[in-house]
Formats: sequence, C-alpha cells, structure tokens
Amino acid sequence: MHIKQVADLTGLSAKQIRDYEKHQLLPNVHRTLSGYRTYNEQDIERLKFIHHSREVGFSIAQIKELVRFLDDTQRQCKDVKQFTHLHLQFLTQEIGRLEKMRQTLQQCYDACAGDENAYCAILEHLKN
Repeated sequence: MHIKQVADLTGLSAKQIRDYEKHQLLPNVHRTLSGYRTYNEQDIERLKFIHHSREVGFSIAQIKELVRFLDDTQRQCKDVKQFTHLHLQFLTQEIGRLEKMRQTLQQCYDACAGDENAYCAILEHLKN
C-alpha cells in the first residue's frame, strides 16, 4: 500500500507518516525499486497506535518509549501504567496553567468597556 492510501486509512498526512519514519517510530518501511514507500498491515497498525498516542498528548520521545513497551513481549502492564501516570500528571499541571491563563484573560476581557475610547483595559493589563 502506498503512502496516500495509508494516509487516508490512518487520518495522518503523508508528511506526518514520513516524519514518524524519520524519527524511527516506523522501522523498516519497504521501498519499491523506484523508491516509493510501501506499507503493510503491521505498519498501518503502528501508525494508528502513534496517531492515537499523539491525540492524547504524548510527545515523539514518549511515543518511542510506548513503542518500546508495545514491542517488548516481556513488558509489564504496571510499567506502562506508571509511564502513563506521569503523563497524566503533566497534563493536569498543564490544564491548571491554562486555566489560570484563561481566568486572567477573562478578567481583562470583562474589564474592557469595548467602546470607542482609546483607553483599553486589556492593553493596560498586558503592559503591566
């Protein structure tokens, strides 16, 4: 299967697929004599795994670790759970940080009269 077909099946762009190969998340992609990449079912399943991992916020480096877990027949579920727990903690902290940003911006927005005067509470707040 060629990259366009794989992109359609996985919801990824051809560029993303090539990037994942470049980052060695997709090992041993076969190439035709003319240099075109061809993908098998195992490659498609791996790409879907990578795509789902990205959707929940894992970085490329973290996905490399998840792929290592995936390929390790001796893995222990507790290790994967601990790894995921660390990511959940990071996401929780990030959500808190974003919520503080949203609250601050909401306060600026609420303080702004939104009229035709030159004075703007939003700009004044951002200057300080």
